[in-house]
Amino acid sequence: MDWVRGEAVGHGSFGKVNYALPRCQNTLFSQSMVVKSSAASCSATLLNEKLILDELNSCPHIINCLGDNYTYENGEKIYNVLLEYASGGDLSDKLKNSGDHKLPEFEVKKNTKALLRGLHYIHKSGYVHCDIKLQNILLGEDGQVKIADFGLAKRTKSTEDNKLRCELRGTPLYMSPEMVTGGEQDCPADIWALGCVVAEMAAGVPVWKYSNITQLLMAIGVGDQLPEFPAKLSEEGKDFLGKCFVKDPRNRWTAEMLLNHPFVADQHYDDVTVTLNDETCGSGSPSTSPRCPFDFPDWVSYASAASAITSLPSPAIQELLKFCGGSWSTTPAERLRELINEGPESEWSTDDGWVCVR
Repeated sequence: MDWVRGEAVGHGSFGKVNYALPRCQNTLFSQSMVVKSSAASCSATLLNEKLILDELNSCPHIINCLGDNYTYENGEKIYNVLLEYASGGDLSDKLKNSGDHKLPEFEVKKNTKALLRGLHYIHKSGYVHCDIKLQNILLGEDGQVKIADFGLAKRTKSTEDNKLRCELRGTPLYMSPEMVTGGEQDCPADIWALGCVVAEMAAGVPVWKYSNITQLLMAIGVGDQLPEFPAKLSEEGKDFLGKCFVKDPRNRWTAEMLLNHPFVADQHYDDVTVTLNDETCGSGSPSTSPRCPFDFPDWVSYASAASAITSLPSPAIQELLKFCGGSWSTTPAERLRELINEGPESEWSTDDGWVCVR
């Protein structure tokens, strides 16, 4: 495939993003494309993202990978991954451009159903996204939701989980309690993050109001405090969020179960269904969705998750690792109590001083 690098679109988590213009317009890849690039010497994460996208290429709610190659630019070897271009931007931009910075409930429902279909496909394929947030949810020209940025994605129940459990993986505002307190990240963590996204679409503001990272982590990881539900959201919507914001990941609803929740069950799509091991992208068996407390299925605990630090200011990371001694040997409450009472004050209301390591 022959293409030319166009102007910059922005930055992904692991590389710069540019328009990719085919040299020959009648080529197979004449559709709109962007190229995500990084230096070949540090392209392991981007290579991994490409391999994961290749396995998830049958779901319309996941950004499509169109290929990859190496180029030499300014004397440096560059690794490039070609992706479909989502001309509608991301959900964060959509909220910013909305009149009251939030979406009407019918649109929240539509986007939520599409996200669930994509997450169900990801989870059934044996992966966890690990960084679901507004900025990683793109919109096609027709408004169709596309889950993107799989730089932190990993296999479920990775064999390296125990070795990496003292690291934090994800974006703080969307982190689940089990991630904060024990480095545990499996499919339920994506569902918690989904709840944060749904609430933010409906309210126009993040679910947590803390401007201090240690206070935020304390709120997420210790006690019974839950994210704030949008006041004007319907009762069905609030009940949906209640199924996402369950502190114990063993009791949190799955994407398959949530697809049958009344909040989204009446949302229909005209796109084709995609077969995955005799199941479809985003659709599940209706019988698995409980309808009362006595109809809840047996659960298997999700033990642990591989990790990489991202989107946390370095002082907070330093303090977390110092107090855990390189492992989560103390209780979650003790670790976070020490962090907020004895650790230095962290200011994260501005962009200054942030380090993103992924």
